[in-house]
Amino acid sequence: MDLLRSYWSPAELATNGLIFLHLLGALAVGLLLGYERSYHGRAAGMRTYGLVCLASAALTVVNAFPSMWYGGIGTQVSHEAALAGALAGDPTRVIQGIVTGVGFLGAGVIMREGLSIRGLSTAASIWATSAIGIIIGLGFYAVAVATAVVTILVMSLLRPVERLLPHRSVIHLTLVFPRDKAPQPQDLRLQAKQHGFEVVDWAFHLASGSGQFECQLVLQGKGDPDPMALISTLASTDAVVEFKLSPSRI
Repeated sequence: MDLLRSYWSPAELATNGLIFLHLLGALAVGLLLGYERSYHGRAAGMRTYGLVCLASAALTVVNAFPSMWYGGIGTQVSHEAALAGALAGDPTRVIQGIVTGVGFLGAGVIMREGLSIRGLSTAASIWATSAIGIIIGLGFYAVAVATAVVTILVMSLLRPVERLLPHRSVIHLTLVFPRDKAPQPQDLRLQAKQHGFEVVDWAFHLASGSGQFECQLVLQGKGDPDPMALISTLASTDAVVEFKLSPSRI
């Protein structure tokens, strides 16, 4: 009974309250980061980010109170022994486990659709959120808040800045023609150039038995050329049986 009562001792309750405050702060920061992703229509939203930050903080902060583990057994020994017990906790091992686990979670939001890869920014921001949770768990509140603000600014503001800077856009175009109506490669290159794109890579495939000729083109354009004119041209071309246009990244 004494051991059971030790779980509800004043010292144990005070420790639980302090841990709970850490978790509330981590949850608030995670929800804030998740809202930015939800606002931009990403799959991982407030719940995902809130739980990642909360769990990272929880696993880290409990490691700071080894003398209060298992009902505060460490408080029943001498002060020197309790101090030695406090030094027994090793947050670096917990951090390694968190980073490994969040790595699997981040890999789950990265999707490949043909030649396009999506979700890299979301995976990176989930990993950053776990780091913020670890920082909160270690008690560096000012650094955690500063890191959260910088992370939000990077996710929200850098993409428009990237568009303002000189850059090139890459899109992937797949065209399917009947075998007897397949155009010459130089004709495809000329049509792409007329719409502001340059063919930088290509692959051709003749489907056996179907009589269809498939062209996979990687198009590159300066800045952000509008692909709608190219889509209209492809949609009105009788020789095109099927086409697919997708950006290289989002």
